[in-house]
Amino acid sequence: MITKTMQDAINDQIHKELYSSYLYLSMAAYFEDNNLPGFARWMRVQESEERQHAMKLYDFLAERGGRVLLKAIDAPRSEWKSTLEVAEEVAAHEAKVTASIHALYETALKEKDYPAQVMLQWFITEQVEEEKNAAEIVANLKLIEAHGTAVLMLDHRLGKRGED
Repeated sequence: MITKTMQDAINDQIHKELYSSYLYLSMAAYFEDNNLPGFARWMRVQESEERQHAMKLYDFLAERGGRVLLKAIDAPRSEWKSTLEVAEEVAAHEAKVTASIHALYETALKEKDYPAQVMLQWFITEQVEEEKNAAEIVANLKLIEAHGTAVLMLDHRLGKRGED
């Protein structure tokens, strides 16, 4: 049986993961609207991963006898000034998610919830990859400095994500 403190913390993280999914879907729509299908595809893959993260937590909570309580998800932002601004927001958002996962792990330590600690190791490792990927895109876009052809080349590369 899972403690109420741990149940509440996991429910909060489910909410954050679902918001991330919603935010990334909004970013995908922005890229579609700006004729950047590769960036849109990359964001759709990100959106799917965030939804899967939420479901991993959902399933874990249910398997432990906890109660999943879904909260309302705020509408995400839908307009940005540039591709770089979107990428920077993704990087900042991933850092925020990492901090949230770390706080959840701290709760699991305090609650002596060993199964949660083990499960959260996967999330901790996943966040290292997520932050690295977002930082690389920001760095690439800064190097490009809005040269249209280079943005299209990066768009093409990002569009191949998930094909391998």
